[in-house]
Amino acid sequence: MRLADVGRFSWRSLSAHPARTLLMVLATSIGVAAVVVLTSLGEGARNFVRNQFVALGTNLIIIFPGHSATAGGFAGVVSGRTSRDLTIDDALSLRRIPGVVRVTPINVVSGEIAFNGRRRDVPMVGTTTELRDVWHLTMAQGDFLPPLDPRDARFLCVIGSTVRREIFGAAPPVGQWVRVGDYRYRVVGAIAPTGNLLGLDIDEVVIVPVAAAQAQFNLPSLLRIAVETHAREDVRRVRSEILRTLRERHNGEEDVTVITEDAVSTTFDAILLALTLAVGGIASISLGVAGILIMNVMLVAVSQRTSEIGLLKAIGASPDQIRLLFFAEAAILSAVGGVVGSILGQFGSLIIRRLYPRLPAFAPPWASVAAFAIAIVTGIVFSLLPARRAARLDPAHALARR
Repeated sequence: MRLADVGRFSWRSLSAHPARTLLMVLATSIGVAAVVVLTSLGEGARNFVRNQFVALGTNLIIIFPGHSATAGGFAGVVSGRTSRDLTIDDALSLRRIPGVVRVTPINVVSGEIAFNGRRRDVPMVGTTTELRDVWHLTMAQGDFLPPLDPRDARFLCVIGSTVRREIFGAAPPVGQWVRVGDYRYRVVGAIAPTGNLLGLDIDEVVIVPVAAAQAQFNLPSLLRIAVETHAREDVRRVRSEILRTLRERHNGEEDVTVITEDAVSTTFDAILLALTLAVGGIASISLGVAGILIMNVMLVAVSQRTSEIGLLKAIGASPDQIRLLFFAEAAILSAVGGVVGSILGQFGSLIIRRLYPRLPAFAPPWASVAAFAIAIVTGIVFSLLPARRAARLDPAHALARR
C-alpha cells in the first residue's frame, strides 16, 4: 500500500464521520491556540520590560541606600530604614568620577496638588534638571527644571500631561502657582504625554527640585541616585569607582547597593522567559487532553469499523499496514487541528495587542512550531492503543460481525 493510498483512505474514513472528526480537530486546535496565546502574553511582557530598560539606556547605574547583603538595599528603601542616608552631597561627589556624564538624585513621595479648588493626589519626584535626559522626556509647554545647585530648594515644578489636563483644563499652566501640601510651587513646564516608565506613570507626576522635596517632606535620604556614563564600556569601571567613593565617604562601610541597567534587564529577561516557558507548558497540558479524546474516539471507531478492518486484512493488508492507517488518521487530525489552532492563536494574540497596544504580544516562532509538533506527536502516541487493537483483530471473526 503506497503512502498516497494510505493518505487518501484515511481522509475518506475521517470525512465519512464529520461530527466525530470535527470534535477531535476542535480539541487539538484549542490546545494549540492556548499555547500560542499564553506564550504570546509571556513574550509580550518580556519584551515590554526589556523595552522599558532600553528606553533608559544601557549605560545607566542605579545606587540605592542600604546594602542588599545585610537586609538593606531594596528592603531598606521600602521600609524607610537604612543603615546610612544617601545624601545630595554623596550624589555631587560622584560627578568627579571620570566617564560620568550625568548624576541624578531622585526622591519619590506622594502629595496633593491644588489649584483654584481642583485637587489631585500625585506622585512627586524630587530631582534635578538631568532627569529630563535620563528619562528622555519631551516638553509640551515651558521648560524643565533649570540647572540649579541640587542643594537649592527652589519651589518650582514641572507637571505631567494628566495633571495639566485635570488641574488646569484648557488654561495655560506655565507661570501659575499651585499648592502642594502647605507649600506653593510655580509651574515652569508641562511634559508631553509619555506613559509608564518602569511602573511610574509620567503623565501623573509632579517634578520638583530635590532639595525642595526633602525640605517639605523631611526626607533625610535619597530614594536612589541615577548615574549615566559616557559609554557602555565605562559602566564596570565607573561602578567600582562609585563603590570606592561612597565607601570613603561612609567611614569605610559599603552600605549602598549599586546595580546596572544591564544586570537588572538580564535578570528580568530570565525571569519572564521562565514564566513564558511555564505558561506554555501549562497550556500544552490541553494537548494531552486532546490526545486522550482522540484515543477514546478511535477506540470506539475500532469497534464500529470491525468489518472494514476484517475486509482489509482478508484482502492481504498486514498488521503494520492497519496500524499505519490509524497513525495516518491521527496525524491528519492533529495536523489540521494544529493549523486551525495556530490561526486561532494568532488571532487571539492580535486581539490582545488591540486591547493593550503597549504590550507587544507576539507569539515566539518556537512556540507555534513546538505546539504544532507536540499536537502531531500527541495524536500519534495516543493512537497507538487503537491501532494495536485494530491490527490484532482476526479477519474471520471481524467479518463475521458484519
